[in-house]
Amino acid sequence: MNTPLAEQLRPQSLSDVVGQDHLVGPKGFITTLIKKKKPLSILLWGPPGSGKTTIARLYAQAFSLPFKSISAIFSGVADLKKIFKEAEEAGTILLFVDEIHRFNKSQQDAFLPAVESGHIVLVGSTVENPSFYLNNALLSRMRVLILNSLTDEALEVLLERYEKERSSLHLDADARQYLINLAHGDARYLYNLIENLETIRKKNGTLKVEEIEGFLQTRAALFDKGYDQHYNLISALHKSVRGSDPDASLYWFCRMLEGGEEPLFIARRLIRMASEDIGLADPQALHLAVAARDAYEMLGSPEGELALAEVVVYLALAPKSISVYAAFNAAKALAQETNHLEPPHIILNAPTYLMKKIGYGQGYIYDPNTPESFSGQHYFPKEMERQTFYQPVERGFERELKKRIEYFNKLRRRTGQNNSE
Repeated sequence: MNTPLAEQLRPQSLSDVVGQDHLVGPKGFITTLIKKKKPLSILLWGPPGSGKTTIARLYAQAFSLPFKSISAIFSGVADLKKIFKEAEEAGTILLFVDEIHRFNKSQQDAFLPAVESGHIVLVGSTVENPSFYLNNALLSRMRVLILNSLTDEALEVLLERYEKERSSLHLDADARQYLINLAHGDARYLYNLIENLETIRKKNGTLKVEEIEGFLQTRAALFDKGYDQHYNLISALHKSVRGSDPDASLYWFCRMLEGGEEPLFIARRLIRMASEDIGLADPQALHLAVAARDAYEMLGSPEGELALAEVVVYLALAPKSISVYAAFNAAKALAQETNHLEPPHIILNAPTYLMKKIGYGQGYIYDPNTPESFSGQHYFPKEMERQTFYQPVERGFERELKKRIEYFNKLRRRTGQNNSE
């Protein structure tokens, strides 16, 4: 009686698994392994409620292997040693490790001999990017299989399956879609919602959205500031801004807020975008990004979030240029290689007699005193020709800066001091 509905309705064959046809469909990877009777160690990577545990159990069943299941949260090396001993006695077992990313490096290394010997067919599941959490030695011995979040169509299949096996929930079309939307692609959560609705099921008539809202808890956004989703969403926001799409940018900005991201973290990243992706194509962008950060600190949530949203749109629509970013990286690389070279004497101050005697400041021209406020002197180390790092683009304010550079280069050629030519 206390068994959760999701467990009661867990698929009994791979053909019952929905939304993962690329793995368990007629031409799916797992289907092919089963046909070839070749059990391999696999890692199931996907969001909650996408079918990882179900597929692991059916995978073991298909090969008629003894099935052992553990959670990385509650198990350690001592538990693994017992299982490995059982596997040696049994010949081969399929070991399913839920949340395998929770094991540390030494615990992961403990799997290697057992997997190598063939006593263990390892099936792990994780919601986190395995590249960051599993060591290369273990990953090289497993096939990483990606599971998708369930589509609305897949969730509808599960809803119909429930009603066929149990009874109708008597939902009208809008309430039915509302239920599916709340599930956010998670089969387990859909079944939890259905369990809530079972208490108010109507014998006659249909339930409407307004009748079920109070019985269904809105799910928290899929977001974890310490794990993969944090980095995925900020990457989505950054690339949408860089791609000059204000609507997508606002969407990902709001996704982060809904997930509980710290607005000041977003503000800092917006400042970074202003300097990295826009730069001097629109010098105002950096000022506005800093101002939005200050506005949020003054107002807090939710009022201050509007200032951040304003900057998100502004940055998305601003002209883009990485000229300063590229120039900085190029100058930094050269500085690291030539940090032993001294500045030329002409631009060194000479506060003492000795420094004047050896030539510090000798020949320096004070540019504002020249007719065009430009001397064209060589300011790089004497051993180095003049370098060109900053190359502005023909967009936004950088068009004006490009004109200025061309003007100064013309004067430099006139004075004969353009050492780069």
